[in-house]
Formats: sequence, structure tokens, C-alpha cells
Amino acid sequence: MLLCAAVFIFHNVCRKKELGESEKKGAAFLPSILYNLGRVVSYTLVGFLLGLIGWLIGGSSGIEVPILLQGILKLIAGTLMIVMGINMLGIFPWLRRLNIQMPKFIAKRIGQKKAATVRPFAVGLLNGLMPCGPLQSMQILALASSNPFTGTLSMLLFSLGTVPLMLGLGSVVTVLGQRFTHAVMNVGAVLVTVLGFAMLAQGGSLSGLISSEVLLFLIIGLSVIGIVSIIPFTKKSYRILSVITTVVLVLTVGILWRQSDQQTLSDAPNAQVVDGVQSINSTLLSGQYPTITVQEDIPVKWTINAPKGSINGCNYKMVLPEYGIEYAFQEGENILEFTPTEAGTFTYTCWMGMIRGRIIVTEAAAADSTVSETSKEISGG
Repeated sequence: MLLCAAVFIFHNVCRKKELGESEKKGAAFLPSILYNLGRVVSYTLVGFLLGLIGWLIGGSSGIEVPILLQGILKLIAGTLMIVMGINMLGIFPWLRRLNIQMPKFIAKRIGQKKAATVRPFAVGLLNGLMPCGPLQSMQILALASSNPFTGTLSMLLFSLGTVPLMLGLGSVVTVLGQRFTHAVMNVGAVLVTVLGFAMLAQGGSLSGLISSEVLLFLIIGLSVIGIVSIIPFTKKSYRILSVITTVVLVLTVGILWRQSDQQTLSDAPNAQVVDGVQSINSTLLSGQYPTITVQEDIPVKWTINAPKGSINGCNYKMVLPEYGIEYAFQEGENILEFTPTEAGTFTYTCWMGMIRGRIIVTEAAAADSTVSETSKEISGG
């Protein structure tokens, strides 16, 4: 929604420059209404087409959009959102070459002065193709429904749900002066960039292509570069010194974060081996998945208790890509069985890539030595 709002605000800034004071105050709300009408029409049509495509591919039985594909799509959307946000801030001029350009024949028609009245509606129509995270999630659901009617209805309801906030924001920004509009644009650009990184994190978790450590350093690194690039240093040596200082700070934060993360992992509960099977119990929380420790090459029976009210639209489906498991929770006991064949730390997520947990797989020899040492301490005591 922030991306859509930012696009509309940018359009209004250009529109005000073009029309100046010739636009009547009473007509200030018309562009916002037309823009949102275009969004609703576009989203609804996209929902119908995706539902139809799903039906043609999978029939009435429905189709499952692969988690890897969802992750890759989110990575692409997140990258585009970051590029758009940075370009709106004007930090890296060379990044403007990476912007997705509107086809010239469409841009020419929309840019004509006689088309100024319907231009907001056309911009709203094009918003159905924006790389927006929530919109992309709804498009995946519409495709998975394999039903043109269901896809149309889901996208229609989604678009109508966003109209009140978008309509209010667009109308307020239209009435505000150009100075305040630019301030809102800058805030919106920052939020779009932040949401782009969040989308990148979701895509990395779902696809397994980007680790959380790499993503963290990427975020901090780009933030540092952006801040340093806009500071008006009087001497080049000051800029070099600031870069060195910030790099040291980034590395320090990374080391401290890594140590804290290792401490969290060491506190994870261990599975108990009974009759050749590792058994471990966990409780599902609404916004958090449990982290567990198991041994390699020994079957695992993982019992997850889901209390009443703990399941929501985000955490209801858990994805363990390392073991090819996608599990939908139900209230009460949920049992997952798998056999880890490789030592390491593996991240699993919800179906949206927002909630994460970890499975720590230790080598059998190391685990056995830990158990034997514990037994000696008990017998000796």
C-alpha cells in the first residue's frame, strides 16, 4: 500500500506542477477517487485472470504454488521495491537506470495534457502490475484458488479494503501544499525501502537463497552508504574517515549479533532418544516458531501443541524446505516426523516467510559424548 501511495503522491506532485493554481480546490478529491477506481478495476481483472490460469493448469482440484517460486517472486519484488524507494530519495542517481520504464506509447498518451483528467485512473490501472508485497501474496492466493470467481472476489475484496486509507491519504496530500507533499514523499520512500528489505527477507527465507546474516549486513551496508553519500563533507579525508568508522561499527554490531544469536541457539531444547526415535515437544506461539536441537541420522518425532487461539493466517502453515515438509497446523497436538541426514543449523518459516524458527542438527558422536558426560555427572553425584 505504501508503494501505491508513493506512486500516487509522486503523480500528484507532477500534476500540481503542470496545472499550477488553475486547478479548482473543489476538484482536489477527484484524482484520488479516479486513482482508487483504477486500482480496484485492475486488481479485480488480475484476480480473474490468475484464477482462470490456475483453473486451466490444475483444474477444479487447485494447484500448489511451489514455495521456491514464491520465494523467488518475493526476492524480485523486494529488490524492485528497494530500487524504487532509493530512487525516490535520489540517493544513488545511477540506480535510475534499473527502474522499470513504462512503455513509451502508453507514457506518451498518459502524458498528454488533454488526458490529465483520466490520468489518475490510468495510473491506478497500472498499479495492478506493481511489485508490491501484500499484493503479490494475494495474487499467489488467487492463482492457487484455481477458480476465476474466487480469484476475482478475493482481489476485489482486497482492493476495496485498501480504498479508505488510500483515499484519505491521497485526498489529504492533494490538498496539502507542495512543500508538505515532498516531506510525505521522503517518508514514504524510506518506508517503501524498509518494506522492500522485509520482502527480501521473506523471499530469502522461503527460497533459502539468502541467509539472515547476509541480509543483515546488506541492510546495514546500504544504510551506511546512503547516509555517508548525502552528508556534505568539506574535505575528502573526512568522508574516508567516516566510512572507516562506520565499517568498524558495522563489523562490531555483526559480531555482537552473531554472539547473541549463538547464545539463543545454545538454549534450544534437546530431543530425547527413546527406542531409536528422537522425541521432542514444543508449543506453538502466534508470532514465533520454536527452535529445537536434534541429532543427525536418527528419526525425529516432533510434537507441537497448538493451544486455542494460537493459530492465525500467517503461522498456520509451516514450511521446512530442508526436509520437504509443508504442514498446516490444527488445534491440539500436531506431529511431524522426519530424519535429519546432515549436521548444521536449518531455518524454517511460515508460508509467508515472516515467522522463523531453527532446527539445530548435531553430529551423533558429539551428541553421544554430551549424553555420556551428563550420565557420569549424575552417577558421580
